[in-house]
Order: sequence, then structure tokens, then C-alpha cells
Amino acid sequence: MADKAQLVLEDGRVFAGERFGAAGEAIGEVVFNTSMSGYQEILTDPSYAGQMICMTYPLIGNTGVNFEDVESRRVFAGGFIIRSRSLIPSSWRVKQTLELYLEEAGVPGICELDTRALTKHLRENGSMAGIIAAAGENPADLVNKLKKHPPMTGRDLVREVTCEKPYDWRQGTWRLDSGYVDFSNRTDAKNIVAMDFGVKQNILRLLADAGFNVKVVPASTSAEDILAMEPDGVFLSNGPGDPEPVSYAVETVKKLIGKKPIFGICLGHQILGLALGAKTYKLKFGHHGANQPVKDMATGRVEITSQNHNFAVDLQSIEDQIVPTHYNLNDDTNEGMAHRELPLFSVQYHPEASPGPHDSVYLFDRFKELIESCV
Repeated sequence: MADKAQLVLEDGRVFAGERFGAAGEAIGEVVFNTSMSGYQEILTDPSYAGQMICMTYPLIGNTGVNFEDVESRRVFAGGFIIRSRSLIPSSWRVKQTLELYLEEAGVPGICELDTRALTKHLRENGSMAGIIAAAGENPADLVNKLKKHPPMTGRDLVREVTCEKPYDWRQGTWRLDSGYVDFSNRTDAKNIVAMDFGVKQNILRLLADAGFNVKVVPASTSAEDILAMEPDGVFLSNGPGDPEPVSYAVETVKKLIGKKPIFGICLGHQILGLALGAKTYKLKFGHHGANQPVKDMATGRVEITSQNHNFAVDLQSIEDQIVPTHYNLNDDTNEGMAHRELPLFSVQYHPEASPGPHDSVYLFDRFKELIESCV
């Protein structure tokens, strides 16, 4: 028999369940993800730092865990919330169960919870802080503990996920016959610097596939140091939380604009928007999943995209500088922009998928074409 557990939200709503994964309490902003698979990539996405993830798909863990499909050096999600766990994983690549993976990562989870009711509550009331705790704990005491927990807005989570020192990336995407491609001996690649705000590894792999040698640098790296590396372009990565507290990166990007071609994804899109003078704002419950429809405003083409963000860019204040390139068909929020004159563009969604569809992979080739046009 599994130990009884509870999820208590900051508004006092209590959801009963059973503990799985690591022992102990977990606190974070509770968001829901609509992906049907890819839980391993989701758990290791640094953009989920400070959050606990509720999966809307009812059965999780059925393919187990392998050691190739991670998106970063560790699990960054603070807690995992599911309806039913699969006790018998089935996959030719499986190495261990999801539960053991969470135990070893020190990440508490809760299962046998009504995730449909929780998702509906978050959609109606917005993302909010929650705590996974033992069933016997007093919910009122847990709510008081949540009130002392720092909110997502105004918190710099990038410092918690960025790399400690620069490193080179030469690995391409996974192939069925050979695994991950090694581009270490390539001599004809363009050189780019990737600012690590919480970068996913499949972004780096697709940059390598597109013909780039990538130098990944910490988020605090100065514009002067980046320019001293003489890159052909600069990439601004995804990352967690509110972009406004990451003011040091915004100032760096301001100094890079017009000096080098720039491509941004997710938090990188938001930081680029702030550097150009735009405002950002928090969405009610964010976009988290592998099935978000986005329309290309130039071609009319609709892409199904993978997304993970709680903040968005308001482009009204910089309409004289940029052209909106994509928007979300669910709520009309901005999903992409390009400068009218300077060589830079960005998207709010995740063209690297992992998990998700590959409709937007072309954007990595577009970045290469932009760089080549500036030579």
C-alpha cells in the first residue's frame, strides 16, 4: 500500500492522492502539461525550475526511463503530479522505472490524484503555488507555508539553472542506427555563442545539425566577452520563470543587437523583447504541452508546436521596430517576431520539440541563412 498524500494549493483547495517518487515535501508553482508522452524530457527541461507539473494524460510511466532522452544535466521540476502510474514499463530502450528515476533525483510525486479536476481548477483560477505533503498534515498550516514561499513573478530562476562555465557543444540529434551524431571533426561550420538561460540539449543538437559549432556560455557573460569570441551569431536560449529579473542578460542583449545576428527561443524571445523596449506579462495558466497551434502570419501556415512558458511579450510598444511573425491560435498571444531592419528574430515556442512535433525545425536553418546573408 502506497502512503497517502495530498496536494494543497495556495487558495486552500486540497487534492488527495498517493505518494510516489522521492520522500519529503515539494513546493512550487503548479502548472499542467497536455503532452501525451515525453515525460522524461519534460522533467529535465530547465524551464520547469520552480514548478510542479501536472500531466493531463491519465497514464504516465508506461515507457519507463532511458538515459539518452534527457534535456539537461538533471531533473529540474520540483514535483510531479499524475493520475495513474504504470508499474510495468515497456520499451526496448527502458533502463529503469519512472518512480525509481524520481527517487534517485530526489523529486517527490503524487499519483492517484484527480488531474482533470486539478487542471480545470488551474484553468479557471490560474497557475498558483502548491505543496505536496503527507495526508496527515494540516492543510491550513501548509497554506501558511506556501504564503512564505517566493512567487514566480520577480524571481530570477536563471541563476539556478545556467551553466557555471563555458563549454563547447558538437553533438547532433539521435539516429536509430548510430545514436547521437558526433560533429567534433567538422571544419566548415559557422561559430555561434549560445547564452544559457536554461538551454535544452535538443536545441543544441539541432543547432549542430544546422551546421553550427556552439559555444555555450553562462547567462551572466558580458557582451564584451561574447563579442571577443568573434561568433558568427548569437543564440538566446529557453529558460525558467519571469524574464524581467534577468536584467543583466537584458543589458547584455541590448549591447549585442546590431552587432551580430540573433535568434531567440522562449525566454530568449522574452529577453530579446525586453532588450528592444517591449513589456512582458504573466499568462493566466501559461502554455505547457506539445500540441499548441501557431500560425505563421507571412505564409498562413499553421504549425503544431511544443511550448512551455508562463510569460509573454507585449509587442505594442515596439511595433515601429519589429514585425510580429507568429501568433497562438488558442489565445492570440504573440509567438514570434523579426526586426524590420536588423538581423534578428525569435519565437516563443519550442521548435526543437522534445517532446512534440517537428513542424518548426526549419527555424534553425533560417538562423543559418540569416547569418550567411550578413557575411
